[in-house]
Amino acid sequence: MSDGGTILVTGGAGFIGSHLVDHLLADGARVVVVDDLSTGSRENLAGAIRSGGDRFVFREGTVSEVLPQMDAATFTGCFHLAASVGVRLVVEAPIRTIETNVHETSAVLEFARRGRVPTLIASTSEVYGKSTRIPFSEDDDVTYGPTTKTRWSYACSKAIDEYLALAHHRQGLAPTTVVRFFNTVGPRQSGEYGMVLPRFIAAALAGRSIEVHGDGRQARCFCDVRDVVSVLPMLLAESECHGRVFNLGRDEPIEIGELARLVRDQLGSSSRIRSIPYAEAYDEGFEDLRVRQPDLTRIKRAINFRPAITIEQTIDDIAAALMPNEVKS
Repeated sequence: MSDGGTILVTGGAGFIGSHLVDHLLADGARVVVVDDLSTGSRENLAGAIRSGGDRFVFREGTVSEVLPQMDAATFTGCFHLAASVGVRLVVEAPIRTIETNVHETSAVLEFARRGRVPTLIASTSEVYGKSTRIPFSEDDDVTYGPTTKTRWSYACSKAIDEYLALAHHRQGLAPTTVVRFFNTVGPRQSGEYGMVLPRFIAAALAGRSIEVHGDGRQARCFCDVRDVVSVLPMLLAESECHGRVFNLGRDEPIEIGELARLVRDQLGSSSRIRSIPYAEAYDEGFEDLRVRQPDLTRIKRAINFRPAITIEQTIDDIAAALMPNEVKS
């Protein structure tokens, strides 16, 4: 992706986006970030600003506001990571979630087809809905809850994004690749919108109770963001990956209650672990899946994906990033 062109990263001030920007700049690319800073942060781009020089440009605003002012023909790739994310944000701001995910993705794809820009669309394991098949495979059927349950609006909005992206590829308008992220974690991730690992770590560092939603038996697979962003350019650059959907994450599940204990033990914390009902954490009738585990066969065959960073290392690195400077020293 560093062949003299310029790469667009929407949502580049966010958690995954900022790590991708760092990776692309280190690889020699020129990078333009578009982000409205609704959930992202300028602080996440501090390294890019220092190291990027004139190879880094930041444009503040929504995708639909900024992209019409830009010349698509000057870009050789696009990573669309701008989205409303996090269970709490989805439950508390469903209109914002739906409109951001669908409208802004449509704007990105309109931009991509103007210059036939290869584009990677970030999707989510939430797209699988209430599927009971384990592990989740990219071509599985999906089942969602009723429209009266806000919980499922995020999954539906991201599924529409996928339909739009794949239709653009099939109709020859722009090469597109869809990536479904499974619980990506690491430094810079905020627990503000319900992200479980930074929330656990912040509580453990402060000596507060680590709050586990439900009975703690629900299982998830956690993959470090640095492993994730290292393969995104490969998926976009490989023409055989265009027009396809890929799961991306680890495939070793851990129960959330066990994760809480691991965080406490890894950090030597005295925090107690407290279970709270979903209704107290979110709203009455909130639904969650017991297991969310990806089938990684497709991505392993396509680009030989093998995550290397352990969950223990990720916990240590998030903790180091969260601790105040005087504690670090």
